[in-house]
Amino acid sequence: MRNQFKAVLLFLAAIVLSLPAAGKHKKPPKIGEAERAVVDAAPATIWRDPTDVTTRNLYYGSGGKEHEPHGPFTFEKEDLRGSSPKFVIRDRDGVKWKVKLGPEARPEIPASRLVWAAGYFANEDYLVPVLRVEKMPSRLQRGQQLVSPDGTMVDARLKRYLEDEKKAENWEWRRNPFTRTRELNGLRVMMALINNWDLKDINNGVYAERNPGGLERLFMVNDLGSTFATAGRDWPMMKAKGNLSEYNRSRFIRRITPEYVDFSTPARSSIFILVAPQSYFGRLKLRWIGRNIPRADARWVGELLGRISPDQIRDAFRAAGYGPGEVEGFAKVIERRITELQKL
Repeated sequence: MRNQFKAVLLFLAAIVLSLPAAGKHKKPPKIGEAERAVVDAAPATIWRDPTDVTTRNLYYGSGGKEHEPHGPFTFEKEDLRGSSPKFVIRDRDGVKWKVKLGPEARPEIPASRLVWAAGYFANEDYLVPVLRVEKMPSRLQRGQQLVSPDGTMVDARLKRYLEDEKKAENWEWRRNPFTRTRELNGLRVMMALINNWDLKDINNGVYAERNPGGLERLFMVNDLGSTFATAGRDWPMMKAKGNLSEYNRSRFIRRITPEYVDFSTPARSSIFILVAPQSYFGRLKLRWIGRNIPRADARWVGELLGRISPDQIRDAFRAAGYGPGEVEGFAKVIERRITELQKL
């Protein structure tokens, strides 16, 4: 039986090798050559010391209450990138937002809050429990079943478009300006903390941002929806995103040596994902992201997160519309994992 299973795996692997590499998606629109030269010359930043972490509002996140969306909202266009139903809207103030529906919408909220609290960059995300959008098309290509005839939907994540921010390109986990730095290793730890198993390079963005000091390149993980559930891709998808039961029983630290620590996330995908062999075998290449991380760097993240109060952690999950029981359950797992990091 074991030999037959190996034969099946070898057959599927051969199929995968004949296909385009997993995670190869269309790149962001190219910027002009002159603008590219300016952006490439700008300093690169992946982390800023969160000196005000104890006062950060994890209910509203990086955008604060002042940037929360205000209706009425009007439909602009559908976005067919990624796996979740998405479309673009504008609010009464003319601000543009990207709406995400489905199982990724809620977990992306606390994920962005905790990443931001640790000093990393995150989108300005808000959950709107009941969203009504005017001028919706009669038929969406994706997610039509999630929208009522009057344009109403529930648990919608809204990501704000910032006027002074422009995505220049994607960045790669293996090749970037921060390789082997404490800051990049810390981001790898954060992905394990929240069980983010969808760590394809296409989910990373470099944003050109103008501030008083000039142009700066901000490196961000800008898709955090596949979190707070299993350590690897699983089926059905509701099991792998925002699932307290799965998150609570998932393993956090896989192995500890005198110098390094291995985390369980990202893990091998469930055997059920073999029906899509390209995805299954492609994700095997991502497991290194959670492994061989210096213990000192992982402990550093634990010390950063240890400055966040219990109320702040719970606010991050309240912002996603979870009920009291789920808020407490998710928060306890986070607190337990922070303690494990501090003990390394």
